Amino acid sequence: MMSTTGIREALATTASICQVFQFLAGVLVCRKIVKSGTTGNSSALAFVTCYTSCLMWMKYGMLIGDQFILLVNFFGATLQACYVYVFILYSVKKNKIIKQMIAATCFLATVYLYSFYEEDKLQAERYVGFLSCTVTVLFFASPLTTMALVIKSKNTETLPFPIIMTSLIVSCQWFAYGCLLNDRFIQIPNFLGCVLSAFQLCFFIIFRDDQSISTHNQLV
Repeated sequence: MMSTTGIREALATTASICQVFQFLAGVLVCRKIVKSGTTGNSSALAFVTCYTSCLMWMKYGMLIGDQFILLVNFFGATLQACYVYVFILYSVKKNKIIKQMIAATCFLATVYLYSFYEEDKLQAERYVGFLSCTVTVLFFASPLTTMALVIKSKNTETLPFPIIMTSLIVSCQWFAYGCLLNDRFIQIPNFLGCVLSAFQLCFFIIFRDDQSISTHNQLV
């Protein structure tokens, strides 16, 4: 039988691999944007919050000495920065996205400076963990900003399905990893991530028939 440590490492490895696929799901969204030449009604907020979340978890990984959390979020932050750049290139609301990135960078700089100068590392770990928790919940909830449009138009085009689907899978795995570590900062946001991702996926089922009818009418 595998020891608890072995199970923890195996779960962290599989969760990290799935997390990489989640980050790569943004390629599909950006490919669609490049092909159409515009971001349309899609929002860059999901990528901005994910970029912020990744850098927050990178810092938390440094503080608790977890290489899995550190490395996977370094990879994620790099990709999210590239996705945001694509949004800036193809969006008519460039200034809004740039302002969001400036705000995110200022927030991250403040957190990193605090954790560097804070002598009580356990306290720094708690504060950074709490903030990482909060930003991750905002990332999972960011597609909800277009929910009013989805309900009004009965169309899920503005919801990034690949990202929401992979978020559900990954958050389930990291929640289990958090339970093994007994780390509530990992448990809480990923449990909420499961709930929010499942909630958003429900709209793809609810409006599936409406979208099929709409597509058929356009073809006719």
